[in-house]
Amino acid sequence: MSNGNGHRTETPDVSHIRNVEVTHEPSDINAGAVLRFLGVLTALTVVVSIGLWFMFKYLNTEKAKERPPGPMAIRNATERLPPEPRLQGSKGFRVTLEDGREVPLELTHPQAEYEVLREQWESALATGVKDSSGNTVGMPINEAMKKVLSGQGLPVRATQAPNTEQREISIPTDASSGRHWVKLK
Repeated sequence: MSNGNGHRTETPDVSHIRNVEVTHEPSDINAGAVLRFLGVLTALTVVVSIGLWFMFKYLNTEKAKERPPGPMAIRNATERLPPEPRLQGSKGFRVTLEDGREVPLELTHPQAEYEVLREQWESALATGVKDSSGNTVGMPINEAMKKVLSGQGLPVRATQAPNTEQREISIPTDASSGRHWVKLK
């Protein structure tokens, strides 16, 4: 072999040298044991894979059997809604008015709830307050103002003259630490 300087290095032929004392040691590696281990490992891998395949097949058939849902399961769309009060942007947010109408307000602007309620209040002022059966139980505000301005005035409760007689008051005495009371006039 040449290294570029013209110098050659040769490896001597040592194939004729034999050391009888140094040979293959059986304690270095047991090839039969390694092969047996690999065979057992392969067999166990196949057995476990087949067992898992059967287990998943069994569990899928169990899952396919329809069982009644548990008590906490959600059955229909209304049960999926969060409990009241709901946020304005959430699904199912609605306002129930005094007359029983439900106004859906989901995904509307934030003032929509106030606008609907304000409309209901304006209607009550203009037409009078109505009870749950639809009968008018209050006077419209315009009629009430006309009645007040026409001179009929507002109804007033009859007042009684104040009672001028003295009343007795019971208070605890300082000396008794509140155990005895004294009447004052």
